[in-house]
Amino acid sequence: MLAQPTSYMKYRVVIEVDEDGMYVASVPSLPGCISQGRTREEALKNIQDAIKGYLESLKKHGEPIPPPIEEEVVEVHA
Repeated sequence: MLAQPTSYMKYRVVIEVDEDGMYVASVPSLPGCISQGRTREEALKNIQDAIKGYLESLKKHGEPIPPPIEEEVVEVHA
């Protein structure tokens, strides 16, 4: 039996450094989905876990899942 392919969803993550030097990561399309870490990498790992938990909670409660982002990067010469 073949395993079902895993689907991936992409969400925009905003990372800021707070007054204590901690990296705070939030997901604008998932209100209240916030995490932090001592490093940027730790904050990214932690927010991935937070996103998974957030989406699992939405599914459990029958709430709609916000659509993943679709974006392009455009370079301009200034």
